[in-house]
Amino acid sequence: MNNIATWRDYVQLTKPRIIQSNLIAAFGGFWMASGWRIDLSVMLLMLAGSSIVMASACVFNNYLDRDMDQKMERTQNRALPTGRIEPRHVLIYGAILGIIGTILLGAINWLTAVLGLVGIFVYVIIYTLWLKRTSTWSTSIGGISGAMPPVIGYVSVTEQLDAGAWLLFAILFLWQPPHFWALGIRRKEEYRAAGFPLLPVVKGVRRTKWQMIPYVVLLIPTSILLYVWNYVGVIYLVVAVVMGVYWLWLCISGLWAKDDEAWSKRTFVFSLYYLMITFAVIILNTVKI
Repeated sequence: MNNIATWRDYVQLTKPRIIQSNLIAAFGGFWMASGWRIDLSVMLLMLAGSSIVMASACVFNNYLDRDMDQKMERTQNRALPTGRIEPRHVLIYGAILGIIGTILLGAINWLTAVLGLVGIFVYVIIYTLWLKRTSTWSTSIGGISGAMPPVIGYVSVTEQLDAGAWLLFAILFLWQPPHFWALGIRRKEEYRAAGFPLLPVVKGVRRTKWQMIPYVVLLIPTSILLYVWNYVGVIYLVVAVVMGVYWLWLCISGLWAKDDEAWSKRTFVFSLYYLMITFAVIILNTVKI
């Protein structure tokens, strides 16, 4: 095996797929707040700062999880578990990214920088260092950091946490647990072997299925409020309701599904489509100001 790190290893430490999906949400929040009046310089600063802050959090996550990653088939070939990159180099890498990203967000306004720092703190300290190793609440509480990108995008325009910011936060916060638990059901034996107290490992698959339902139930009226409060148009309303109801049906149908792996895969994939389509429609159907 090649034990020499490459630039790709450093890129993978930032979890680019996570950054990509979160940037869609950040851009959606920015566009909704802009109401089609786009400040290109602010948008580029926001996207760059957000992506680098998220990269920093993901690098710290990899640093702290390096011992656990050795125990999971999905992660054991990463650069840290295999020793291709020294832990102290990863720590420095994450710190540099965090400083650069915060400076870029601070160049927009102080609140976007604070939100970026809150996202790093919750993801790295509260989620990765503490709850991920000790509690089934890790997924729910960790959702705070995952809900920051659209809020950062929104606040980069408005410079305040108004109703629109909180609704975007709520949508992402409610989306994350059923999304991640669907993956957790598929990978529960890997998480069990690694010692992660994920809900399907500790409480079982059926309990996890039941716990996914209230999140999706709450997600439906929360998403509708974006239309009620005139942030988006009727096309968004129709799409959000249809997708929310279908996701709820998927979750409920899991209670009698015979093949948990097939069901969880289908539910997980749909949750990804839900996020991408929701924010694509927010962008396309934002009410002009």
